[in-house]
Amino acid sequence: MIRVLVVDDEELVRSGLRLILEAAGDIVVVGEARDGAEAVSAVRRLRPEVVLMDVRMPGTDGLTAAGRVLTEPRPPKVIMLTTFDLDEYVHQALRLGAVGFLLKDTPPRELAAAVRTVASGQAMLSPSVTKRLIASYVDRAPSRAEAARRQLATLTGREEDVVRALARGLSNAEVGRELRLTEATVKAHVSRVLAKLGLANRVQAAILVHDADLG
Repeated sequence: MIRVLVVDDEELVRSGLRLILEAAGDIVVVGEARDGAEAVSAVRRLRPEVVLMDVRMPGTDGLTAAGRVLTEPRPPKVIMLTTFDLDEYVHQALRLGAVGFLLKDTPPRELAAAVRTVASGQAMLSPSVTKRLIASYVDRAPSRAEAARRQLATLTGREEDVVRALARGLSNAEVGRELRLTEATVKAHVSRVLAKLGLANRVQAAILVHDADLG
């Protein structure tokens, strides 16, 4: 069972998310929190594998809470929840190490699938939504772009092919088909790329590519 913590200031939303997730059969909601401060406490107490975190909450907001949660030992995977598909705060959470975001009106089947995806170690990087958010809100100042290009210049040609594919939201299997590599080889490349670039996950790698204006 995948252990999930639901964080939202609206009780109706929390209840709805619990019903949807637990109906999947392989997911259990181990707790709920009404704001970011409660979320941090609940993570330390309950040790969930995945946290669904609302971005905008009174008191300690989701962004602040995500930053705290992601510095915990063995942190959970954090998915930000938002009402808007272009929330100006979400890219900051991605930089902190969140693995993606979901709209609150995401269909039930897709919500459960997203939780499974991040629990398995992959990022929620939707080509149709997340890539647009990153492209719209990541600061592409010349100094940032140049720094990103210098960082990416440390990669081999094949590693750069892989990271560019990640920036387009492709899964390991899709990258493998495109580059004619086995999925295991792609996974090894991704691990080396993240280690070489000093990044926590695939979403941060995608942001770096967009910073460099190469996406």
